[in-house]
Amino acid sequence: MDKEERKIINQGQEDEMEVYGYNLSRWKLALVSVGVLCTGGFLLLLLYWMPEWRVKTTCVRAAVKNCEVVLLRTTDEFRMWFCAKIRFLSLETHPFSTPKFLTNKFSNGHAVHLVENPAEENQHDMSKDSQTESQQIRYFSHHSVKYFWNDALHNFDFLKGLDEGVSCTSIYEKHSAGLTKGMHAYRKLLYGVNEIAVKVPSVFKLLIKEVLNPFYIFQLFSVILWCTDEYYYYALAIVIMSVVSIVSSLYSIRKQYVMLHDMVAAHSTVRVSVCRVNEEIEEIFSTDLVPGDVMVIPLNGTVMPCDAVLISGTCIVNESMLTGESVPVTKTNLPNPSVDLKGMGNELYSPETHKRHTLFCGTAVIQTRFYTGELVKAVVVRTGFSTSKGQLVRSILYPKPTDFKLYRDAYLFLLCLVAVAGIGFVYTVINSILNKVEIGVIIIESLDIITITVPPALPAAMTAGIVYAQRRLKKIGIFCISPQRINICGQLNLICFDKTGTLTEDGLDLWGIQRVENARFLLPEDNVCNEMLVKSQFVACMATCHSLTKIEGVLSGDPLDLKMFEAIGWILEEATEEETALHNRIMPTVVRPPKQLLPDSTPAADEEMELFELPAIYEIGIVRQFPFSSALQRMSVVARVLGDKKMDAYMKGAPEVIASLCKPETVPVDFEKVLEDYTKQGFRVIALAHRKLESKLAWHKVQNVNRETIENNMDFMGLIIMQNKLKQETPAVLEDLHKANIRTVMVTGDNMLTAVSVARDCGMILPQDKVIVAEALPPKDGKVAKINWHYADTLTQCSNSSAIDSEAIPIKLAHDSLEDLQMTRYHFAMNGKSFSVILEHFQDLVPKLMLHGTVFARMAPDQKTQLIEALQNVDYYVGMCGDGANDCGALKRAHGGISLSELEASVASPFTSRTPSIACVPNLIREGRAALMTSFCVFKFMALYSIIQYFSVTLLYSILSNLGDFQFLFIDLAIILVVVFTMSLNPAWKVLVPQKPPSGLISGTLLFSVLSQIVICVGFQSLGFFWVKQQLWYEPWHPQSDACNSTGSLQWNSSYFDNETEPDAHNIQNYENTTVFFISSFQYLIVAIAFSKGKPFRQPCYKNYFFVVSVIILYVFLLFIMLHPVPSIDLILQIVCVPYQWRITMLIIILVNTFVSIMVEESVDRWGKCCLSWFLGCKKKIPKAKYMYLAQELLVDPEWPPKPQTTTEAKALLKENGSCQVITIT
Repeated sequence: MDKEERKIINQGQEDEMEVYGYNLSRWKLALVSVGVLCTGGFLLLLLYWMPEWRVKTTCVRAAVKNCEVVLLRTTDEFRMWFCAKIRFLSLETHPFSTPKFLTNKFSNGHAVHLVENPAEENQHDMSKDSQTESQQIRYFSHHSVKYFWNDALHNFDFLKGLDEGVSCTSIYEKHSAGLTKGMHAYRKLLYGVNEIAVKVPSVFKLLIKEVLNPFYIFQLFSVILWCTDEYYYYALAIVIMSVVSIVSSLYSIRKQYVMLHDMVAAHSTVRVSVCRVNEEIEEIFSTDLVPGDVMVIPLNGTVMPCDAVLISGTCIVNESMLTGESVPVTKTNLPNPSVDLKGMGNELYSPETHKRHTLFCGTAVIQTRFYTGELVKAVVVRTGFSTSKGQLVRSILYPKPTDFKLYRDAYLFLLCLVAVAGIGFVYTVINSILNKVEIGVIIIESLDIITITVPPALPAAMTAGIVYAQRRLKKIGIFCISPQRINICGQLNLICFDKTGTLTEDGLDLWGIQRVENARFLLPEDNVCNEMLVKSQFVACMATCHSLTKIEGVLSGDPLDLKMFEAIGWILEEATEEETALHNRIMPTVVRPPKQLLPDSTPAADEEMELFELPAIYEIGIVRQFPFSSALQRMSVVARVLGDKKMDAYMKGAPEVIASLCKPETVPVDFEKVLEDYTKQGFRVIALAHRKLESKLAWHKVQNVNRETIENNMDFMGLIIMQNKLKQETPAVLEDLHKANIRTVMVTGDNMLTAVSVARDCGMILPQDKVIVAEALPPKDGKVAKINWHYADTLTQCSNSSAIDSEAIPIKLAHDSLEDLQMTRYHFAMNGKSFSVILEHFQDLVPKLMLHGTVFARMAPDQKTQLIEALQNVDYYVGMCGDGANDCGALKRAHGGISLSELEASVASPFTSRTPSIACVPNLIREGRAALMTSFCVFKFMALYSIIQYFSVTLLYSILSNLGDFQFLFIDLAIILVVVFTMSLNPAWKVLVPQKPPSGLISGTLLFSVLSQIVICVGFQSLGFFWVKQQLWYEPWHPQSDACNSTGSLQWNSSYFDNETEPDAHNIQNYENTTVFFISSFQYLIVAIAFSKGKPFRQPCYKNYFFVVSVIILYVFLLFIMLHPVPSIDLILQIVCVPYQWRITMLIIILVNTFVSIMVEESVDRWGKCCLSWFLGCKKKIPKAKYMYLAQELLVDPEWPPKPQTTTEAKALLKENGSCQVITIT
């Protein structure tokens, strides 16, 4: 076996990983132990931070099949390392673990390899090895998933449930009877406990994890060093800051764990009834459920502890945990292909495809309906972390790291500071040796240089701005569970919006109906609730074709169904449990019109007459319901009018789909034109159809009939027109985003033309802009995949005439700046099916379509996530705004996801808005930009602070001096901490501006700004340091020196120095020290003012009152002690007396420094970009962002955008790379 082998697990999936095998090496372990002792435990820390090093230094490579430890590396851009220990699952203890039993244990066809391999080993190796060894399965756990060794695959694989590779037929034939107790016990051994275990770590565990962060370790090192140097006060300040930071961090982390634990604990352990093979019902704990168990759903409902597929009965479920919509959904049993009239025995079961028959973990079953004597049963398909809820919890527990240029650059910047510290370290050591300084002093001073250059307060300083931004967001009703994302929101340049409930109002209003008679449309009618229509098939369809149910006496269900039912004013009555038990069939739900709507032929003369007329009441019973399927885009019911022999089938759904299932002669000729007129105006249109069923279809047959048998050959009845109003604030918010050059995209599950119409209404597509519809067709009958291009405004004309109006083709304008490309006058629109085909067969067109794709209709939840990824692949910073319904994946994948729903689905979103309004989007971007600029300001300031102090100390080291403890303390506490925590308080600017903040620290302008300030500060500090030595009064300072009185310029009594008996051991008190202290103290304040940027991303500096007041107080205090010395303060700060004339000179140096620093910073701000581009040469720079580079290319591409009525075909031979050619069809 090749020891260098590498395996791939979860291939092609988001969590794809490389696996390497290792075995523990004793001699390596011994060497590492020695290393740990020699480095005082530092090597142990290093190995704790680096799993890759930990494994490679203590283990040797081995074949993955026989290894003891696996090293895992993700294959995404982060390339993160993890390690896991191989464990053994012993099957020998189980009484049924004979080879034959093992081989036949799983009959579901996908876990079978895992079960066969121990058996095969048994048969082959029985003679060589003992039985115990061969009955052990090797596995490892990673991110709450167990990966078992699979001999057939020669790789590790996770154990799948019944959700993959199982046909619908086999669910009924093989799994509907339940498991034997032995089989259940065996499966439980492999699948483990059915729970989504979110363990809340103990405070001690969290504390250790938090404290072992590299920054805190560095702070600990700094504190120990300062204590040895008797610098206790600042050490104490840093300790207090670190403790506060750790405590707040622990509190928020633990709070999130507790929230998550509470969220999953609701169904963690409940008692459930399961059916066994011999038809006995056994009551077990939900934690003991395994795939293949048949669970009995109780009458009064339950919270589902697993994912299960219904095989008998009907359930009404609240799926708000998954979808964000608290609308009850009706779930019916999985169609049984063997019983259906048109059997589709080979159809594979999938929880996504068959979600109308699947009960998902964490969702609440409110009611059940059933046959007499037959229980409502569901087959368990997934348990634990494999369930839909388990996967959501896993994505929250183990999120992908946020890749942001700022953080990458921050580490690079720190490395630069470490390099500078290294130079200082070497300089200090050499200088001290040359001056014959004691070895202890050399070690402390040289290490001190490192703590000066890499400021230990940096993490606290960087966090301050984000904490303030989070607090401001909370005030405007935006809650954040991932504070690091606030900075990333400052970079957003494209926002995807869900339509319904986000851009438009949640509910739909009934605008009117348009009935069809004799294949012709009648005039639209707005009142459906009248005597004329009460017995019409149209109203009967509206009354029966829905999934409404009564929960505690209140009608509830899909909002669209509710609006339709309320419009006709009918009454719905459901059978009670007692009534259901009396009949040997499902009791139908009955609907009837109110008495006042029924035409009264003769008024009742007396009470007896009324009783006589009762049987003549008009009632319709709903016999069978085929729930709405988003894949089929329709729903249907079988109903019977009381007293009629024949049953009726009613169907409603997307007009195009309904028309295709109707007799062509019943569909009006102008159907497409009428439909287009409505959809262009933004109406939601639903079509209705009906047919009488054959009398041979008896009640029991209807219960098992396939929906395809019912849903064909219908009579087209007309259209229901629903209005979905735009939210009041939508157009204004989108206009603000467009003004700020932020692209907007609509991602919806609604009809394409309705979506395009809403996009026009809200200003996403301007009136003069053209919309190109990309209709992609998959390969079929040997033909390659192709895309047909239509222009939305000319869709109807295209079919009649091949002549194309030249004006229909958008004009491309040459733009001066790339930002103007956002305004190009064409937009692409496509539906989910076309999007999937393009992703698969036209890979090279995807980036081009992403550049101008504005409307994506009929998108499934996973397609929304794919769209976000496709946009991110062309370097857009993508925000997603949705109401939590089906947007979980997209909200999580986007750089900044903001949920407008406070339901549990919003747990996946980094931001949640209390008010369901998109006005939160510009607010979030403004705050993000302000926080980002604050981060840059603080980083630049901290870099300057460390370099200024580093240079001050280096200058003083050259004369074997240093800054005094209280001088350090005054600078670090009074100046730096106060300035850092107040300069972060600038609120966000009032409006969004077109300019974008820089994304990283390593940008020309930013670096030039920092470097120019470093040069200025170092220059003025050096000037003061060397100039003081040139003064006539200068002499090396000693306790008896009296430079002030010798000049006579200031009568200053230095008698307090006479009390000093012990000499200054560290040589702190001297003229150079005093000069450097004053100049550097002012420099910190100068750069703080220079770097405190206001417009266009933050409010001006003078609006930040805390900062202004702090800086003024510090300036006044420093000027006061410099120009008017106070003996007690001078004594504490170890400042010496200098002549008044030199104080004035220092003041002039400081004033000139202030003027130069602020002027240079302003110039860099104003002309930095222009000068830099001129300096680098006049050649056009290739844009860094892919979408901008692509936009430049497309400007000169004559074939783009595609012309109307053209077709793009995928090349059959070069299918792999997705090449395509354009064929113009005339």
